[in-house]
Amino acid sequence: MNAYRQGDVSIMAAKRIPAKARKVKGELVLARGEVTGHAHRIVEGQAFLYRLATGMLYLRVLSEFAKLYHEEHEDVLLPKGDYEIRRQREFDPFAARDGKGAIRYGMD
Repeated sequence: MNAYRQGDVSIMAAKRIPAKARKVKGELVLARGEVTGHAHRIVEGQAFLYRLATGMLYLRVLSEFAKLYHEEHEDVLLPKGDYEIRRQREFDPFAARDGKGAIRYGMD
């Protein structure tokens, strides 16, 4: 299985994109940093981003390669294919006032 990583974003090869996933219009942003506001985004190549109702993201690269860019990380070249996008999550048991904790995403 091919897997790639850029900061708190993991890109895993997928056999296919689920039929229920819908194409995302606009900029191809895989994730946006909570602190810096910088984005993990496709800047070169032909690709489409898809989202399930659950929020899960998928990427389809149609060109030979697509370049994933972020201001604070090295570029990642993703070969043609389908990918599942995962974002690192952290659990902070003291963050929520209700005592149940909170999940937050990485600090990029």
